[in-house]
Amino acid sequence: MKRLWPRSLQGRMVMILVGGVLASQLLTSSIWYEVRQTQVMEIPLRLLAGRLADLLQVARNQPAQLDALLAGMESPRWQRLPAPASDTPPDEPEQAALLRDLLAARTGGDAPVRLLALEVIGPDGHPGGAPMLLRGAPASVRTVVQLTLPDGRPLYLQTTEDQGWRNASIGSLVFDFIFRIYLLRSIALVLIALLAVRLALRPLKQMAAAAEALGQDIHRPPLSVDGPQEVRRAAQAFNAMQQRLIDSIAERTRFFAAVSHDLRTPITRLRLRTELLPEESLRQRFRSDLQHMEDMVSASLDFLRSGELENAREPVDIDALLIGLQADFEDLGCEVCVTGHAQPYSAHPSGLRRCLQNLLDNARRYAPGPVEIEVRDTPDRLRIEIGDRGPGIEPEHMARVLEPFYQADPSRSSGGHGLGLSIAASIASAHGGSLKLGPRMGGGLLITLDLPRPFGNR
Repeated sequence: MKRLWPRSLQGRMVMILVGGVLASQLLTSSIWYEVRQTQVMEIPLRLLAGRLADLLQVARNQPAQLDALLAGMESPRWQRLPAPASDTPPDEPEQAALLRDLLAARTGGDAPVRLLALEVIGPDGHPGGAPMLLRGAPASVRTVVQLTLPDGRPLYLQTTEDQGWRNASIGSLVFDFIFRIYLLRSIALVLIALLAVRLALRPLKQMAAAAEALGQDIHRPPLSVDGPQEVRRAAQAFNAMQQRLIDSIAERTRFFAAVSHDLRTPITRLRLRTELLPEESLRQRFRSDLQHMEDMVSASLDFLRSGELENAREPVDIDALLIGLQADFEDLGCEVCVTGHAQPYSAHPSGLRRCLQNLLDNARRYAPGPVEIEVRDTPDRLRIEIGDRGPGIEPEHMARVLEPFYQADPSRSSGGHGLGLSIAASIASAHGGSLKLGPRMGGGLLITLDLPRPFGNR
């Protein structure tokens, strides 16, 4: 049952609407079935009442001609019967009353008739009962009646009458009803429900898109506050949440910037006092520790600012950017090989450069051999793979190495602070992309910078 239940809210609402209407139609169809069954019985009874009225008229006005008339009417569908063994009327009080009323209306007086048997039969003459109404062949009604003649004699007749007004099967009538009532209405109902639900869920889809975009750009324009009351409240709550996030991040950055500024003052004083130490070896150790502290403060502040790329996006020449970084790192003695080309990409120029620079710097620190960059550009994504032949990262550290201040095994320890990859991952996330780490075939580490291309950004 769960497999049939749609996964989307739109599908569920459409199913509920259509299912509810179809259920109500099924209930009304049961009423139609009863009415239709009555109508199928009524038409043959009307025909029978007309024939019986003619017999009574002949019996009253020309009694000598009655036997000749009955003999002329004798056929498989109209037979005179001997007195039955039992004249107990069937359990059809409504049809019996209907026959008496119809006969009384035609004769203008009493209706001396009793309905002894009534059944629905098919073309083969076999009774079918109520299920015959759903079969494909035309149905008839066979009756056995007792007509009391004016002289008091009972006359027993077995008659078979069609529906009279049309020679169509009950099944075709039912199919026509189902086609018009269920199929056509259901199609119209599904189309209307799809349109109505789509209009009703449009604000929800816009909010979902806004929430997804919020993870890429915290400073995106707020949602428009319009539509129904519930939608306006949700939009207002979403905008308030976005503003609180912006304020929280800004406050955190300001706080850490103030702390970093305050820390630089005692670090500067310690530098001055270090120079007053008598031993050069001791002074050198103090200088190294103080430089490490200052680098850590600067790196932490850079990490906080990495997720806030305030400058607007603009087309960045990826090929030129990589060639420039290649020249910079080769000046530092690191061999860099670049393969592949890419169309300009809409990005924050300084942020994207910082991201790639951190990735190359990470490879330069831990890899003795050349660093290889492979560019893969598609209409919807830009992938830049940076591979080295260093010691790599153990699988148990792979998931956490992007966390701030986390450092993997000692083989990759070279005096860093554990923020280079974290800053790169934060910048990638600010562009709506991701940073993935994995082992490189043949040994080493492969880092993939995966950036989505917005529609038309190529």
